[in-house]
Amino acid sequence: MSRLLDFLRVLASRRMLVCLGTGFASGMPLYVLIQLLPAWFKDAGLDLASIGLFSLAMLPYSWKFVWAPLLDRYGLPGMGRRKSWAAGSQVALVVLLAALGALDPRTDTTLVATVAAGIAFASATQDIALDALRREILADNELGLGNAVFVNAYRVSSLVPGSLALILADRYPWGAVHLVVAACMALGLATTAIAREPAEVTPRPATLDAAVREPFRAFLTAHGTRGALTILAFMLLYKLGDSMATALATAFYLDIGFTKTDVGTVAKVAALWASVGGGIAGGLIMLRVGIHRALWLFGAVQIVSILGFAALAEVGPDATWLFWVVSFEYLGVGLGTSAFVAYMASVTDSRYTATQLALLTSLTGLPRTLANASSGFLVEALGWTAFFLVCTAIALPGLAMLPWVAPWRSEEPA
Repeated sequence: MSRLLDFLRVLASRRMLVCLGTGFASGMPLYVLIQLLPAWFKDAGLDLASIGLFSLAMLPYSWKFVWAPLLDRYGLPGMGRRKSWAAGSQVALVVLLAALGALDPRTDTTLVATVAAGIAFASATQDIALDALRREILADNELGLGNAVFVNAYRVSSLVPGSLALILADRYPWGAVHLVVAACMALGLATTAIAREPAEVTPRPATLDAAVREPFRAFLTAHGTRGALTILAFMLLYKLGDSMATALATAFYLDIGFTKTDVGTVAKVAALWASVGGGIAGGLIMLRVGIHRALWLFGAVQIVSILGFAALAEVGPDATWLFWVVSFEYLGVGLGTSAFVAYMASVTDSRYTATQLALLTSLTGLPRTLANASSGFLVEALGWTAFFLVCTAIALPGLAMLPWVAPWRSEEPA
C-alpha cells in the first residue's frame, strides 16, 4: 500500500505535470507533419509519392545535434537556459502553424514545404530544450515513470492534428482548421511557464567550442568506442520498422476506404485509451522490472503490433477492426517508446544533457525521415499488405541488438 501511495504522490507532482504538458507540446508539431499534412494533401489531390516526399521537410529532426551545443552553452534573454529556448521555439511554432491556414498545397507547394521545414526546425529546437529540461528535473529512479508520462502525452497530442483537425475538416475550411491547431500550442507555453528552471548542478561548458567537443568526447569515454557505436546503431534500428509502418497511417486509412470522420473518431479514440493505459502500465512495469527488461518486453509487443496493419489492409474499412488494430498499435508503440526514451536519458551525461540527447534522438529521427520519404514509393510498388510485412522484418534487427546494449540480467546504466 505504501508503495502505491509513493507512486501516486510522484505521479501527482509538478515534475510529472511538466512531463505531461511538455509531452503534449513536443508531440503535436510532429503529428501535424506526419498526420495532418498528409490528410490535407490527400484531400487536395496529391499522389502518395508526392506526399511521402514531403517527409523530407522533417530532416531538421535528424540534424538537431548540430545546434544543440548552443542550447547547452547559452540561454535566451529574460528566462533560464532551458525555459528560454522552450518558450522561444513554442512562439515560433504557433506562428508557423497558423501560417499554414493561408496556403493551398496545390498552388503554394514551395511555400508549404518551406513552412513545414520551419515547423520541423522549431519543433526540433523545442525538443532539445524540453528533453534536457525533463532529464534535469527527474531523479534517476523517476526516469521510467517520467518518460512514460511524457511519451504517452506525446501520443495523446495526436488527437489534435489527427482527430480534431480531421473531424473539423469535414465541416469547415482547412484554413480554419490550421488556426485551431495553432491555438492548441498554447498548452506548451503554459507548461513552460509553470516549470521550474533546473539548477545548474554542474558548470555549463565554458566556451562554445567546449560545448561542441566535450559531449561527444564524454560519450565515447563513458561507453568506449565499440560500446558507443553499438548504442548508436541500436538507436538507428530499434524504432525503424515501427516508424516506417506508421509513416503513412492516415493516408492508409483513407486509401482503404475509411472517411476522415472515421479516422478522427474511431482511430483516435482507440489511440487515446491505448496511450493512457499503456502509459500507466509502462510506468508501473518499468518501476518493477527496470528499463533494460522493459526494452525487451515492449519491443516484442511493438513488433507484433505492426502485423495488425497488414491484417487491416486485407479486411478493409471495418470500424471494429480499425479500433482494435489501432488500439494494439498504440499500446505496443507507446510501451516501446516509453522504455526507449528512458534508456536514452539514462546513458547521457548531466553536464551535456541537451547535446547528447539531441544526438541520440536525431539518430532515431534520421531513419524515420528517410523511411517516411520512401514509404509512398514502396506502397505503390508492393501494396499495403506486403509493405507492412516488410516493416515487420525491418523491426527485427533492433530487437536482436538488445543482448549487447541492454542485457536482460544487467544492472541499469548509470
